[in-house]
Amino acid sequence: MSDVQQVIEPIIARLKSADWKAREAIKDELLAAAEAHEDRDAMKRVLEEAKKGLDLERRWDVDEVLEALQPPPEPEPEPEEEEEQAAGQPRMVLVYDDPRGLRLHRTEDGSRWFATQPDPYTGQPQTFEVPPAQVAQLKAQLQGSPYWMIGA
Repeated sequence: MSDVQQVIEPIIARLKSADWKAREAIKDELLAAAEAHEDRDAMKRVLEEAKKGLDLERRWDVDEVLEALQPPPEPEPEPEEEEEQAAGQPRMVLVYDDPRGLRLHRTEDGSRWFATQPDPYTGQPQTFEVPPAQVAQLKAQLQGSPYWMIGA
């Protein structure tokens, strides 16, 4: 019998015969014993094997201990801003944001302008490119509006 089994089997035996009031304390003891042991893989194997002889509720208790032994998941790396942009799409800068629905974006170099507004039939936003000839006219119409983004 391995040292892991020597530690775990008496606790599992008490868990098997414990009433519902005592199970929580025994589960905490089992978790403490499992965390104190250096060989986590051996501990997991012994606990998985011990689960087979238990009823459903006691298996859940052992499952909670097994979950606690799992290392926390590594956080996903944050994507860099350039990776967020789909290939071939220019980086957009918001320059005008009217709460009634009109939003104007331009590329970082200012060569292309896009407008986004709700579709009158569906209410879903639709984006379209503003032709260069209409950009000056659009700016003149919206001159003095408080919805221009500062620094844009």
